[in-house]
Amino acid sequence: MQTLFSDLIKVVLPAALVLYAFYLSIKAFLNKQLIEQQQDAKLESLKVVLPLRLQAYERLCLFLERISPSNLLIRNAGQAFSSLDLQQLLVAEIRQEFQHNAAQQLYIRPESWERIRLTTQELTALVNRAASEIAPDAPALDLARKISELSNGRPTEVWQETLALIKTEAQSIWS
Repeated sequence: MQTLFSDLIKVVLPAALVLYAFYLSIKAFLNKQLIEQQQDAKLESLKVVLPLRLQAYERLCLFLERISPSNLLIRNAGQAFSSLDLQQLLVAEIRQEFQHNAAQQLYIRPESWERIRLTTQELTALVNRAASEIAPDAPALDLARKISELSNGRPTEVWQETLALIKTEAQSIWS
């Protein structure tokens, strides 16, 4: 009986070791395949998402340039006769530009989007503050001067700081 048990162990033990080694080899191979598939999927996703992210940064840079006080005034000053008309036109354009670019928040950091939102609010507040210092029936040119005066009184404008942040974030993608 003892010899039968020892003969059985001599056969089963090596077979079990070979089977275990085979299991480990197959497991390592499958794990490697899974990692490669995940890397391929990530790379493929990056090929699709990267252009969308860069486009979002481009659009947000354009948005910030378009809502800068000087560009707003250049585009809209001739379309209004009174300061109240110009105020309403500028505020409406800032909001419209913001809404037009709202989907871009999907492709940037939440902190950056919050900064863009705050910049939009600050520029709207700047227009409204300038309008509060001018009579509603005053010529639109008076409001344009007041907006320029208030925005030029700062060392750097909010929209320029936000633009620098967006540019830095965009550049971090490839550096």
